[in-house]
Amino acid sequence: MTYSSSARSVAPLYLAGFTTAFGAHGVAGVLGVESADLGLSLLKLGLVLALYDVAEVILKPIFGALSDRIGARPVIVGGLAAFSAASLLALLAPTPLVLALARLGQGAAASAFSPASSAAVARLAGKERLGRSFGRYGAWKSLGYVLGPIIGVGLAYVWGIEALYLALALLAAVAAVWVLASVPALPVVPRPRYTVADLVRQTTERGFLVPTLLLATTTAILGVAVGFLPLLATRFGLNPMVGAGAVALLALVSTLLQPLIGRMRDERRITTRAGGPAGLALAAAGLILLALFPNAVTLFVCAVTIGLMLGVVTPLAFAHLADVTPEERMGRTMGNAELGREIGDAGGPLVVGAIATVASLPVALMSLAAAGLASGALSRFALQEEPARTSSPADD
Repeated sequence: MTYSSSARSVAPLYLAGFTTAFGAHGVAGVLGVESADLGLSLLKLGLVLALYDVAEVILKPIFGALSDRIGARPVIVGGLAAFSAASLLALLAPTPLVLALARLGQGAAASAFSPASSAAVARLAGKERLGRSFGRYGAWKSLGYVLGPIIGVGLAYVWGIEALYLALALLAAVAAVWVLASVPALPVVPRPRYTVADLVRQTTERGFLVPTLLLATTTAILGVAVGFLPLLATRFGLNPMVGAGAVALLALVSTLLQPLIGRMRDERRITTRAGGPAGLALAAAGLILLALFPNAVTLFVCAVTIGLMLGVVTPLAFAHLADVTPEERMGRTMGNAELGREIGDAGGPLVVGAIATVASLPVALMSLAAAGLASGALSRFALQEEPARTSSPADD
């Protein structure tokens, strides 16, 4: 069963995606800038920032499965309301303990409405519009990644750190009300009783495992780019803002490209089997170029190629997952897929940092490129050709 994906019903979900990205990166940027004034050592700063990811790794599969049982809309609205409340908590007093609790609460809340929003996008889109719907959803999340640090630091500079948390609380509240008013209450689809063997089989099927591997690999490369491109910029003797500009350019390329790739996927002009390896090959080329010829020009070339990778792979992989997943377990699939992304986001910088410590950063970047190429090659051979659709996607 499919549902109408009118702009009125899907747009609130795009705002929900923007909210989680804006909150995660906006707060991270501000805490990094204000860490000395807040009394946060580098270790404490790292621990506070990690709380968001820890909550997501643990809770996303749980809330994704919950959205299958009670419906996506209640989980989305409840998560956004909790995100607003957690943001308001920081207004009590911006101490390290309170900020840590707020960060943990925001991560737990995002764990609820993020996979539920993805599941709702999939069900509202219908099979013929999965690509463009996830392309737009991903574009809004990328926009949140770009604007989060910029707006967050600006608000904190002009009105103090409390202004950022107040803005996040209002943004989440507006999104919750909009979802409640405009997103239809999708009926809970009856689900068969699954055995443990069924669950193992479902999470090891190629249709789930390979797209999730693509998502994990892309976020691993993204995590390395966000952390190491600014570091390399300073090593080149450039202004720190140059590194931040490279990361912003990466996200901007991804934002502009994802809707286009999504539309091409719906029109059968690109498939996950072809686009996944191509996107990862682009990123690998950029990483190898930066490793062999480290300078300001290759830094920005690498940022652009990683942005192209994100713009190509993300909408294709999510649309593929939604296309092969029965509606009764859409939430669980999206939660597990986002768990894979979180593991990649955390593991990529950790592995690259370890290799760079033992060998060198160029060797680490080339190792990451090799991992990306291997993931792309695996997806090329493991994924089956997507079945032809019975109807062409309607124009907007």
